[in-house]
Amino acid sequence: MSMTGRGGGGDGVTAGAAGVPEPLLRLVLHTDQDVFVLRQRGREAAAAVGMEHQDQVRVATALSEIGRHAIGAVVTFAVEVSGRARLVIVVAADGIGISPPEGTAAAGRLMDEVHVERDRISLTRRLPAQVGPDRLAEARDTLGRSQPTTALDELSVQNRQLVAALEEVQAHRDELLTLNAELEDTNRGVMALYTQLSEELEQTNQGVVALYAELDERSAQLREANEAKSRFLANVSHELRAPVTAIIGLVRLLLDPRSEPLTAEQTHQLELVQGSAADLLARVNDLLDLAKAESNRIEPSWAPVDLAAVFGQLRGTLRPLAKPGVQLDVADPDAVDLVTDEVLLTQILRNLLTNALKFTDAGTVSMGALVLDGRLHIAVADTGIGIPFAEQRRVFEEFHQVRGAHQVGGTGLGLPYARRLATLLGGGLSMVSEPGEGSTFTLDLPLRPQPEDDGDLPHVPSVLVVDDEAAARQVLREHLTGIAGQVHEAADARAALAIASRERPSVIFLDLRMPDGDGGDLIARMAAVPQTAGIPVVVVTGADVTRVDGAAAVLAKSSLTRRLVADAVAQVIT
Repeated sequence: MSMTGRGGGGDGVTAGAAGVPEPLLRLVLHTDQDVFVLRQRGREAAAAVGMEHQDQVRVATALSEIGRHAIGAVVTFAVEVSGRARLVIVVAADGIGISPPEGTAAAGRLMDEVHVERDRISLTRRLPAQVGPDRLAEARDTLGRSQPTTALDELSVQNRQLVAALEEVQAHRDELLTLNAELEDTNRGVMALYTQLSEELEQTNQGVVALYAELDERSAQLREANEAKSRFLANVSHELRAPVTAIIGLVRLLLDPRSEPLTAEQTHQLELVQGSAADLLARVNDLLDLAKAESNRIEPSWAPVDLAAVFGQLRGTLRPLAKPGVQLDVADPDAVDLVTDEVLLTQILRNLLTNALKFTDAGTVSMGALVLDGRLHIAVADTGIGIPFAEQRRVFEEFHQVRGAHQVGGTGLGLPYARRLATLLGGGLSMVSEPGEGSTFTLDLPLRPQPEDDGDLPHVPSVLVVDDEAAARQVLREHLTGIAGQVHEAADARAALAIASRERPSVIFLDLRMPDGDGGDLIARMAAVPQTAGIPVVVVTGADVTRVDGAAAVLAKSSLTRRLVADAVAQVIT
């Protein structure tokens, strides 16, 4: 085997040529024994340029893998210093790249890069640090003085390296076993913690389920209490309105000029009675309106609305209510294509304007409208006393009145009722207030009613409608479109019993008052017949009742809607 410490011409690399690093060492592999020398010299070259021990072994092993199948090749070692310093080893021989040596793949796993060309194979490995000219000169000098050892010596070195590698593998194995043991202990701890957390979570879930059950029960109680309150308000209001109306009528008769003359004091007292009765009647009407809204007995009547006409009417009727020094400014709205319930809209705006005029002693009460993002916004603003921050969150509560020196009489139902009406119209009512500076209430409405979503409607195969009035049956038939696959009709109890026995409908909608018998009697008769027993019955009546024995639900004819019908069907079939 021949070798030199500097570049020659054997591998085509010229020492000092432009762009070509000057070789540290060049070897020629003549025999198989030279492979051992190549391994030794590779290790020495790697050490001379500052590689660590493991990288030295990598370089030596890669060269051994390629050299065993590259006899006759010229091997050149050089350092490339442009950019990141690298050790470059070129194994050159005619046609060596056409059929690369078997060890090329193994060398590729040991080195950073392996490039195979027709007449050469290049191997590169990054150096841990830059290498200057002095270090390269020293490396060449060291390699030039070094003498090759025998194959046996190199084999002995290789064995020592193998033993060291095995010891290192054993140390890693022992460390891995220790880590596995620690991991097993950790896993046992994690499993114990997981079991504990699972038990605690199960207990928590049981508590949550119990809490939800209690909440459902409380919600049902609240609904019942709210319904009872609404019925109480409606009944009491009905009972109060009749005598109050009678009092007002009697006072009018007494004050009539055609009646017997009264003294000035009597006239004054009767006028006070008349005013108090009128106030009481207004409060009773507020209770009735609220009870209707809460029980969903108000059904909007959708129609095109002339907003300018509504504003003009309110301007004219409410201007006399303004106190001296207060200006009522109702701006004419722009033309807008609005479809809503004119009566309910007027009630909301009259309520807001009346409220603003009541609490404004000086300045302005204004109302204006604009369309934004396809919705109508009507703002009622005043320069009145404003609402204290502590009271603002409660202004929409029923029967709540703002406390303070400016507190005036009333039921505290105006704003809650206005908000409920706004909700019925598909909108909302909001408020912004600054104490001492005034308040602004904004009504937000859709320009036209939102279409009902039929996607969540229940579906049943058939329904029987029992009512002696053809118009009432037609209304129910329309409401049941898309809910019932087939709608049967009966005008009397006898026909109803026959159809129910034959068709066995999913639900029966039944009127209470019919010429040939009471609806309650028909319910009892159907319950006694096996073919009709168990068919749910929904009573639809004009009578003022909320419960009927044997009926699953009761609906009022005066407030019947498609949504109420759908909810009743969903309730009785679940």
